[in-house]
Amino acid sequence: MKSLEELKAIREKMQNQIGLRNEAEANIRVVVGMATCGIASGARPVLNALSTAVQEKGLSNIVVTQTGCIGLCQFEPIVEITEADKEKVTYVKMTAEKALEVVEKHLVRGQIVKEYTIQNYIK
Repeated sequence: MKSLEELKAIREKMQNQIGLRNEAEANIRVVVGMATCGIASGARPVLNALSTAVQEKGLSNIVVTQTGCIGLCQFEPIVEITEADKEKVTYVKMTAEKALEVVEKHLVRGQIVKEYTIQNYIK
């Protein structure tokens, strides 16, 4: 268990990373479910990987943010990507490694990683 001071430092660091982008300027929104179910399933490393990769690649049109429970706890960690004039894409059972692949393929090249989407898990 981390101390309260360590958790506050992590929170401030993440808020600074998330706040780097003005949501009004972004046309792609990446949302990570960070309720207790998401955090317990490993959403924090996913959020860290996404925000760091977007920042390192200089993807200024993308905002990475967090939300509460998305309502599909059994599929956590969940990442939703919303782009203007496109259907929302929901990635489920994410890991930091999968998140980096999504950044490279979906956010940089525009190719949805179908094997990680919720449609691949619900049949």
